[in-house]
Amino acid sequence: MTAAAELLRTMQRIRAFEEALAQRADRGFQLFSLGQEAVAVGVCAALGPDDQLLTSGRSIAAALARGVDPVAVMAELLGKQTGTNRGRGGRGHLAQPSRGFFGAHAVVAGNLTIAAGVALALSMRGRGIAACMFGDGACGAGALHETMNVAAVWRLPLLLVCDNNGYSISTPQAAALAPQPLAALAEPFRMPARSVDGMDVEAVRDAAVALVAHVRGGGGPAFLECRSARYATHSTSTRETRPDSERAADRARDPIRAQQQRCEARGEADAARCAAWDAEARAAAAAALRAADAAPYPLAASVLEDVR
Repeated sequence: MTAAAELLRTMQRIRAFEEALAQRADRGFQLFSLGQEAVAVGVCAALGPDDQLLTSGRSIAAALARGVDPVAVMAELLGKQTGTNRGRGGRGHLAQPSRGFFGAHAVVAGNLTIAAGVALALSMRGRGIAACMFGDGACGAGALHETMNVAAVWRLPLLLVCDNNGYSISTPQAAALAPQPLAALAEPFRMPARSVDGMDVEAVRDAAVALVAHVRGGGGPAFLECRSARYATHSTSTRETRPDSERAADRARDPIRAQQQRCEARGEADAARCAAWDAEARAAAAAALRAADAAPYPLAASVLEDVR
């Protein structure tokens, strides 16, 4: 299977997983990445086994793209003992460092300074880099500027990835952030930056590969802005405020459909093969749900375990 086809399959798996979870009445409070799959998949394609990825609370796609077991992810999201964090972390604190997924952070911009610490630890260890994904809403936080400053001064092995879906919940980017593009935030810190189409998984991957090479080579931090579009509301608890025309235009840029068309044009897959992959992805999502349903909830007596 070609690398381009594997990018497509990974995006299919993520979408099938999130759509299956979205249908559940007991899904809890979730932030889905429907429409934004190309960002997580493209970035993770550039990372190696010694690297660590941190994310915002929009963590499901990133965890799956990083290779965390979907059965364990589903169990965690439904609060089950067999989850990655034994049902204690949920979507906002999902983590599995052993798989290179250092974890999610539910507080906006809360992952940024932690990412600098992870990058410092990896630098002291002598191998691996840290990558940190955050939304455009975090670009107005002082933590981002503090992180960029210390990362630049100490030349930390850190890739900052802004998944810019254009909205801070329902506030348009232009009403909240002055920099245009957001990648321009990196200029005062003299770090290389790129702004790419986040709906094009190969564009994201190629930009990430180039910036990761800079970071891994000892050049210090780098900044990648991926301009994406989410199909769902900000969360399962927020109402839709965007006009229908805008949402329709965003859906016309579907990264999965675009990558499928690219693979078909190159002769790397035909429509029947792509449909079969999609069916496999949906079957895997259904299996993850069945496994989570069969798993036990944590015992009440264990509530204080891991509390220090």
